[in-house]
Amino acid sequence: MRSPATRTLAVGLDVCCVLAFVTIGRHTHGYGDSLGGIWHTAWPFLSGLAIGLLAGWRRPAMGWVAGLLAWVGAAGAGMLIRVLAGQGTAVDFIAVTSAFLGLFILGWRLAGVAVRHLRHSILTSPQRG
Repeated sequence: MRSPATRTLAVGLDVCCVLAFVTIGRHTHGYGDSLGGIWHTAWPFLSGLAIGLLAGWRRPAMGWVAGLLAWVGAAGAGMLIRVLAGQGTAVDFIAVTSAFLGLFILGWRLAGVAVRHLRHSILTSPQRG
């Protein structure tokens, strides 16, 4: 699926994954939930996500390759941008960031595959009476 609506949905879901990660992390560590604070923490990861999404732009937006590029961009490039911006990074933070973003950015794609497979199975299975 390469329609503009599909791409918009995929980008929106990936952005939501990054924002969920940032919001949960800031809340858990008591940094507050202000929009300015969320933006301060999120922009490096959103920038990295944009890099990953652009790298996979010719790929199907809901496919695995696009998902891997989005994840590597958000977590990897995002962490690098965060370091260059003078924001802190610790080994534990890098691990949690990679795990959370991987689980969520790849997870919604896996859920989509499962739903499509289930829908196809239901629609093509013979009726039982």
